[in-house]
Amino acid sequence: MHSHLSHPQKWTATFGALLKPPSLKRPVKTIIIHEKYRYPEHDYDIALVQLSKRVEFTSSIHRVCLPEPSQTFLPESTRRPVCYINGSSDLLEATVKLIDSNTCNRKEVYDGDITPRMLCAGYLEGGVDACQGDSGGPLVTPDSRLMWYLVGIVSWGDECAKPNKPGVYTRVTYFRDWITSKTGI
Repeated sequence: MHSHLSHPQKWTATFGALLKPPSLKRPVKTIIIHEKYRYPEHDYDIALVQLSKRVEFTSSIHRVCLPEPSQTFLPESTRRPVCYINGSSDLLEATVKLIDSNTCNRKEVYDGDITPRMLCAGYLEGGVDACQGDSGGPLVTPDSRLMWYLVGIVSWGDECAKPNKPGVYTRVTYFRDWITSKTGI
């Protein structure tokens, strides 16, 4: 897979395929991988993709906002709404709740493996999760104005939907300044 990363022309981004085919496709122009990312580690698991052409938004292709670095998305014990995962053709959409990092770092969960660059979402009882093939997909939530924000990016987990093994996501707010430094947005 890494050989494809150095050849962005081998990649195509597809939009709208899950809701209403025919979908829109755009060739990838550039891929920027975070400088501190090292496979097979999961820390700094973020990359940016520049497309060769703009994407026009439609009834089945929607924009999602990037959060500010200081923006908070509160875990399930608060009034914050649930988040939604979109992924592969197997996972069309799943509803999950954010789980605070202290809980996720407990011995029976991920035993301290969750860094400040990660967040957990799902259910400690299991049952709902992203899975293989969903990596890189968005974890989004609406704010009170129904503006959608990218909270996380599907990164890793211990199998799929197991008790005490929620999904682990790249924490987008942590990387907001990095995104701006690479893109200007």
